[in-house]
Amino acid sequence: MDVLEHLLRAPAERRPQPDLSAWFTHLAACPFSRPIDRALWAGFESDRLGFAFVGGYQAALARLLAWGAETLGDAPPRPYAWPASGARLCLAATEAGGAHPRAIATTLREERGALVVRGEKTFATLASVSDEVLVVASRGAGEDGTNRLALVRVRASSPGVVIADRAPPPFAPEIPHARVTLTDVVVASEDVLPGDGYSVYLKPFRTIEDVHVLAAALGLVVRSARAFAFDRVVAETACALAFALRDLSERAPSDPAAHVALAGLFHGTRALLAAHAGEWTKADAATAERWHRDAPLLVVADDARQKRTAAAWQRLDPAR
Repeated sequence: MDVLEHLLRAPAERRPQPDLSAWFTHLAACPFSRPIDRALWAGFESDRLGFAFVGGYQAALARLLAWGAETLGDAPPRPYAWPASGARLCLAATEAGGAHPRAIATTLREERGALVVRGEKTFATLASVSDEVLVVASRGAGEDGTNRLALVRVRASSPGVVIADRAPPPFAPEIPHARVTLTDVVVASEDVLPGDGYSVYLKPFRTIEDVHVLAAALGLVVRSARAFAFDRVVAETACALAFALRDLSERAPSDPAAHVALAGLFHGTRALLAAHAGEWTKADAATAERWHRDAPLLVVADDARQKRTAAAWQRLDPAR
């Protein structure tokens, strides 16, 4: 049974997950290996949008690591495998000035034969529940003056790492966001991932995350539509959008055509949800309340998506 058949055949009733730790344990039981399939499965298995996001986010990081290996010509035997360690991961890029390469002040320096990370990340999703934090750090300015970035694996338990949760947001409060302070954190050379931290990892992740988080949200919509007897067009359309995302996930995250198509899939998802917003009255009160509370999660970073789409159209059709 492939993942799309699973969405339409597997039992749709769900018991609420008691907490995020239990949800991570459940995610480990996923029978699928492709990150996009894991994202769809996670959404289908979840009882709320916040947990669906967590599954999609973890799947996106798995795809990012595989993408990095493929880009550098060092693809592992199973490029879609979950991280070999089974670690819970998060990406830490955002600092006081944002997440643009120029704003990265966290440093990676060699001192007395050791590699040392110093700095502070102001907003790292899932950091407080992660085993490893993928830290975007600066190696200093290059010859052209640009900030040379690296992606560094830092164990959350390492000496010098302090993770402090921020106040929960008004939507999807199950997803913790934290401030990560790194004081003289020593890492091994093998913890510095090969390749440029921006072009190979940070920039592609923005697209990869959107693809996998949207897939997880659609998995949740399909399950909810089946469990609560929504109009069948909801499940049918959500499956069609999911099918398109599976294909899109195989394209290079730098592909402008993929960015245009992804924008269309976001528009299609929002149109579907807006047209059938009343269907959530068929769900139990707690489920419906959570959905309406958490729906703003789907429009986070919309400005960045619009800029990305505009840039993609410019590349594809400069005269437009």
